Amino acid sequence: MRRNLLPILMSMVLLSPLAIDIYLPSMPTMATEFAVSASDVQSTLVLFLFAMGLGQVLIGPLADRYGRRPVAIFGVLLYGASSLLAAAAIEFHWLQIARLLQGLAACSTSIVVFSAVRDCYSQKEGAKIYSYLNGAICVIPALAPTLGGLLALQFGWRSTFIFMMLYAMLMMIVVGYRLPETRPANTVTTGPLYRWSRYKPVLGNTHFLFYALACMSAMAAILSYVSYAPVWLIGHLGVSELTFSGLFGLNAVFNIVACFAAPIVIRKLGNRPTVVLALSLLILSSLAVVAAQLFGPSSGIAAAFAFMLPMMLLCVGFAFLLGPATSMALSAFGERAGTAAAMLGFIQMSGASILAGLVQQTDLIAPYAIALVMCVSSIGLLLMMTLSRFDHWHQEQLTAEH
Repeated sequence: MRRNLLPILMSMVLLSPLAIDIYLPSMPTMATEFAVSASDVQSTLVLFLFAMGLGQVLIGPLADRYGRRPVAIFGVLLYGASSLLAAAAIEFHWLQIARLLQGLAACSTSIVVFSAVRDCYSQKEGAKIYSYLNGAICVIPALAPTLGGLLALQFGWRSTFIFMMLYAMLMMIVVGYRLPETRPANTVTTGPLYRWSRYKPVLGNTHFLFYALACMSAMAAILSYVSYAPVWLIGHLGVSELTFSGLFGLNAVFNIVACFAAPIVIRKLGNRPTVVLALSLLILSSLAVVAAQLFGPSSGIAAAFAFMLPMMLLCVGFAFLLGPATSMALSAFGERAGTAAAMLGFIQMSGASILAGLVQQTDLIAPYAIALVMCVSSIGLLLMMTLSRFDHWHQEQLTAEH
C-alpha cells in the first residue's frame, strides 16, 4: 500500500497550490473588472488560506472519527463546486465566499494527505515524504501561473477556475477508486468531536507548538511573497502577465530543486539542524530583498529580477523547513494524527493569513512588507533555540518506529 500511496497523495496535495497560483497573473485584471482595489483582490488569497487553516479545526476530528476516505471525497466535491461558484461570480463578495469554501475544501484533502503520511510512515521516513510532497506542491508555482496566464488571455480569468473544477473531477475518480483507508486501528474515535480534551494534549505540547510556529512563520513569508508579487511586478514595475509568469516559474523551478534536495540535507544534518539552516536562510533573504530595494535598480526587468532573486532564497528556506518541522510537530501523536495535523494546519495557515493580512494593512511597499514578515519571527525562533531554558521546545524527540 505504501508504495502506491505516494503518487495519490502527491496528486491530492496539488489542489491547494493550484487554487493559489493559477490566477495570480489575472489579479490586476480581476481588480479592474470588479472595480476593487489591489488589496481587495489580495484578500482572496488571505481568505482562502484562513479558511483552509480554520477549517482544519472543524474537519480534522472528522478524519479521526470517520476515516480519511470520506473526508477526502467531501473535500474534492466541495472544491469542484466552489471553483464553479468562483467562475460564475458576478459580484466580488461571491468570489470571496467561493474562496472561503475552496479553502475549506482544500483543508479537507490536506488533512487526509498529512494524516496518511503519519499513518503509514515512520518519523524518519515521514520527513522525507513531506519534503517530496512539498516538491510536488512546488511544481504548481512553476506551471500554474503560465497556464493561468494563457487561459486568461484566450478565455478570460474565469477559465482558471473552470480548470480547477475539471481537476477536481479528475481527482474524484482517483480518490474514489484508488485511495485506501489509512486510519490506524488505535485512533481515538469515541466521545464528542469538538471537546477541549481532544485538543489539549496537542496544544499543551510545547514541542508541537514550537514547530507549528516555525511552519507558520515560513507560510506567512510565502503568502506575503505570493500576494505581493503580482501587485509589485505587474502593477508597480509594469511587467506583462506572461513575463510575470516566467519570472514566477523560474523561481518555482529553483524551488523544485530545493524541495527534492531537502531530503538529502535532512539525512546529512538531521531534522533540528535543518530547521536552524532554514530559518537562517529566511533572515538572509529578508536582508537581501531590503538591500536590493535600497541599492538595486528601480525600474524595468532588472528591478523585477532584483526583487525575485531574494525570493529564491526564501523558497529554499521554506523547502528546507517544512519537511522536518512538520514531521517533528506531529511525531508524538500517532493515536490522534488527524487532530494533530488539523491543529498544525490551523496554526500554520490561519496564523500566516492573519500575519500577512495585517502587513497588507500597512503602507509598506512589497519588498519591505515581505522582509518584515520573514525576519521578525525567524529571529525570534532562532533566539529560542539558543537558550537552554527552551531546549524541551525544540530538541528532537525520539519516537518508536512504525
